[in-house]
Amino acid sequence: MPRRIFKRYMPNPDTIRDHKSLRFLGTLMHDPNLWHLNRHSVARAMAMGLFAAFVPIPMQMLLAAGLAVMVRANLPISVGLVWLTNPITMPPVFYCTYKVGAWIMQIAPRPLPDELTFSWITQELSSMWQPFLLGSLLCGVLVGALGYMLTMLYWRWWVGHSWRKRQKARREAND
Repeated sequence: MPRRIFKRYMPNPDTIRDHKSLRFLGTLMHDPNLWHLNRHSVARAMAMGLFAAFVPIPMQMLLAAGLAVMVRANLPISVGLVWLTNPITMPPVFYCTYKVGAWIMQIAPRPLPDELTFSWITQELSSMWQPFLLGSLLCGVLVGALGYMLTMLYWRWWVGHSWRKRQKARREAND
């Protein structure tokens, strides 16, 4: 079942290989492990994609793609997970990561203004960037590790569940 779920939403590997923004990866894109749907490649993709989603840089998908290639994770899943932090979810997620970083650095977090403007962000960024970056990286590592572990556990549970179900059906058919 996990494989069928992921396979249903997977794009065509040829389409991704030929995408202009991923040409910098060259022949690395032809590694078949980047397209396999098994427990390890999907779990690694979850870790890399979730980590990249929390890194506050433009073009997070390129980071996710590079990390997926490095660890031989499923490329489409890794890149797709970056969209967890999209223009709608990004402000609350990154504010939470800033608060985590401020808590770790033992700095009082600055409150958000009534109206969030670009000029306020540029003025305050000089004092906020260190806790923001620390919180983002820490949350990315933690959420990525959690995604990896939960994917491995779920996949293992599902395989065991399916195996037990088949065994029960065979016993009932033999009775």
